[in-house]
Amino acid sequence: MDGDIPSTSADADKEMTRLWRTWRTVYEMLADRGYEVSDDELQVSLDEFKRKYADPMGYPDRTKMKIQARPTEEMKIKYTALPSKSNPNPQPDCGTVYVDFCPDGSQLGTKQVRAFNHVVDENNFHTGIFITQIPLSPTAVRLLASNPGHIGENFQEQDLLVNITRHELVPKHVLLSPEEKARLLERYRLKESQLPRMQVSDPVARYLGLRRGQVVKIIRKSETAGRYASYRWVI
Repeated sequence: MDGDIPSTSADADKEMTRLWRTWRTVYEMLADRGYEVSDDELQVSLDEFKRKYADPMGYPDRTKMKIQARPTEEMKIKYTALPSKSNPNPQPDCGTVYVDFCPDGSQLGTKQVRAFNHVVDENNFHTGIFITQIPLSPTAVRLLASNPGHIGENFQEQDLLVNITRHELVPKHVLLSPEEKARLLERYRLKESQLPRMQVSDPVARYLGLRRGQVVKIIRKSETAGRYASYRWVI
């Protein structure tokens, strides 16, 4: 019977290496969003990853792969609205993020999303990132996005094999705080709707977890000016 089983140590090594690359991108993504992430977490070696997350056969044990991270003070500033008459003391619209790698590689739907949403609810996580091996069904996507009081996101493992923001052709994107956004609009006497737009579904917007109404500064290299900045309004 053993000869009928196609799995080999080479297969296990290949899958572990692939998932390690995704794991590292997840930590880079959290750090780039502004969450507290240590250098050790960002630079975890393949050997250490295998020791922590391989099952006895050498394959990934995704049930162990869970991440929590808190926002830095800098992130809280960027997610705190400006004071207003109706809200004189605004609180940061960010909090602890929870990341879970779904172990199911087939028949992925609302059952798994309900279980994920339950963990997010029970622990009062602000944001939940559900990482799956295959696409969620449209119904499951809607369920993930409609968890009251929480933000739900989904990435496939293959989406994060390579960190797109590290590519030389992708310029640096920096989220503006509400105060920085207000100063920008005042300086150029613009309404936000007059800025060039960026879809919330844009790959970089998804990577950074951008939300509708936010403005990002995009810094590009220029042979003549050295660097120049442009701005995008997220819709």
